[in-house]
Amino acid sequence: MEKKIFIILSFLLISCAKQPQKINYSGITQGSYFSITYYDEGNRHFETEIDSIFREVDNAVSLWNENSIIRKINRNEDIVVNQIFKDNFEWARKASEFSDGAFDATIGPLVSAWGFHYKKELEMTPAIVDSIRQLVGYQKVQIVDDRVVKENPNITLDFNAVAQGYTTDLIGKFLETKGVYNYLVDVGGEIMARGTKPNGEMWTIGIEKPAENFDSERAVQITLELKDKGIVTSGNYRKYIEKGGVRYSHSIDPKTGYPVEHSLLSATVIADNASWADCLATICMIVGKEKASKLLEGQGIEAYFIYVEDGKILTEWINR
Repeated sequence: MEKKIFIILSFLLISCAKQPQKINYSGITQGSYFSITYYDEGNRHFETEIDSIFREVDNAVSLWNENSIIRKINRNEDIVVNQIFKDNFEWARKASEFSDGAFDATIGPLVSAWGFHYKKELEMTPAIVDSIRQLVGYQKVQIVDDRVVKENPNITLDFNAVAQGYTTDLIGKFLETKGVYNYLVDVGGEIMARGTKPNGEMWTIGIEKPAENFDSERAVQITLELKDKGIVTSGNYRKYIEKGGVRYSHSIDPKTGYPVEHSLLSATVIADNASWADCLATICMIVGKEKASKLLEGQGIEAYFIYVEDGKILTEWINR
């Protein structure tokens, strides 16, 4: 009799145990979308805290916020930088050193001149490009005693190639401080997948098929299952400008000052976090397929390239 009661009580306790609840939170931020999914036994909602994280990042490194730290630094105002700014600066420097300068956070003047920041592009000539290139070079900027020191006051910073990946990681770290270890955070396509769904399934991620134009309908090229990894795709097929019937990529080579010209249409990078994946995806799109393959060799990084060869769109996995 006692054994039966014990079995019944055990069954009741298991039945009453809290099951993880699926929480979704999505919206618009940093000029793009965000989508956050996580499982929590307490059915807790963290919208207020997550919104605060978005504001903190925006106030530190957004080029669209007139009062952000980065905008003030670009205007040469005397200001002490915070940890978020320093983190983005260090990720950018790491990416620059890794890529021998292909990634460069001082690329801003060239990006603006070509018309990718505020759509007030110049009529670019070799002389203008060479002149603006004097303001580009990650070695020309340092952080000393929590202040940015520039060799030339006209140098500006741009963390767009890491800020969203960094934001993704920051939100993931916040969730983990709350005991949430099964989540998918997506900020503008910069994704961090941690843990699994309650049934043990990994997170499913879709890689976009290259589009003919920036406003073409979105379609999925391939789907992947992911766990405890960051994934970011960078491509040139939606971000471009046209001048005189010529389409120019938004990826600018710091060493030449011109938009890149190569066969790589998109690069998807899988790394341990979204910040580094964001940096590496940008690097791949700047240096092209062959150089990117060599850079990633032996790094424990997976990549999925979509490229054009002999008029055909082909794909290739790197380091898988």
